Amino acid sequence: MQMILFSFLLAMVACTAMPIQPMGADAIEGFTLSDTLRVVPVQNANQLKAALAAARPGDSIVVAPGVYSGKFVLAQNGTASAPIIVAGAGATTVLDAGDTNTGYVFHLKGNYCKIKDMKLQHGLKGLITDGASFNILEYLTITQVGEEGVHLRAFSSNNTVQHCEITDTGLKRPGYGEGVYIGTAYSNWNQYTGGQPDTSNYNQILYNKIGPGVTAESIDIKEGTTGGLIAFNTMYAAGISGENSADSWLDVKGNHYLIEKNQGIHDGTNANFLDGIQVNCAYAGWGSYNVFSENDLEVNSAGYAIHIRLKSSKGQAIGNIVKQSNTQQGAAKGMTNITLTTN
Repeated sequence: MQMILFSFLLAMVACTAMPIQPMGADAIEGFTLSDTLRVVPVQNANQLKAALAAARPGDSIVVAPGVYSGKFVLAQNGTASAPIIVAGAGATTVLDAGDTNTGYVFHLKGNYCKIKDMKLQHGLKGLITDGASFNILEYLTITQVGEEGVHLRAFSSNNTVQHCEITDTGLKRPGYGEGVYIGTAYSNWNQYTGGQPDTSNYNQILYNKIGPGVTAESIDIKEGTTGGLIAFNTMYAAGISGENSADSWLDVKGNHYLIEKNQGIHDGTNANFLDGIQVNCAYAGWGSYNVFSENDLEVNSAGYAIHIRLKSSKGQAIGNIVKQSNTQQGAAKGMTNITLTTN
């Protein structure tokens, strides 16, 4: 179906020298006639880089099957009614940065964009957002990267990462090989957010397959972030390295997250795996008021299914709720260390 759509779009562009028009000049509120929707087909790396640099609201950049060597940046903004869409043809459209020791395969700095149906590989990091909000990242395969697969960073809020497959991260530094990383550790706030908390808030991580071969946490939620939704993800313990305290599927240090209906899988053979989910206070006032429900956790390890680490040298994790609707297998210490809450 994706190949049929790609061929159809190419045929439409080939038949006309003009950009594809909306149904009328008023089809997108606030746009003039010159700001009409365009389909921009690309078939090599130089064309893709040029299309990204010149993108404007409403563009659909259609990326043909093939290998695109290089590092790619989208810094333009779409709008809520006319997002910029960058769409490949699935796993046969491959963005390859060529080196797991340096650089990002895809660096998104714009708002209201949709990046979909591509494979990203061989960068230090897979897909990074900086100051980028209201974006959708979907149906991406991210693999063979030196550190994390997806990182939502530097005030990147209201983004959705969904239906992605992330494997084989941390090839350079296993302790930094998270599948999805939300926000910035307080030790890096000076570098990325001017010393302020990285309020990368209200992000949604949905329906993703994370692992095997993810060497740090499947999802790492940093202090300073608030109000996200983590749901319907499948996470694998195979590959978690234990380096840099990577010993669980989720490490939750933000506040007011809803974490529900996720599945964790561990066959009991990874000695580095301790708890299914951990909540930590890494900075005073954070790691609190998160709610866990209907997660199915095959833990098979020495720890808890959901471990609320109530106190640390930084402060206390308070107000967290673990509901009875969560299920677990093989956690030696049981479901959790706090009182379960009825639904």
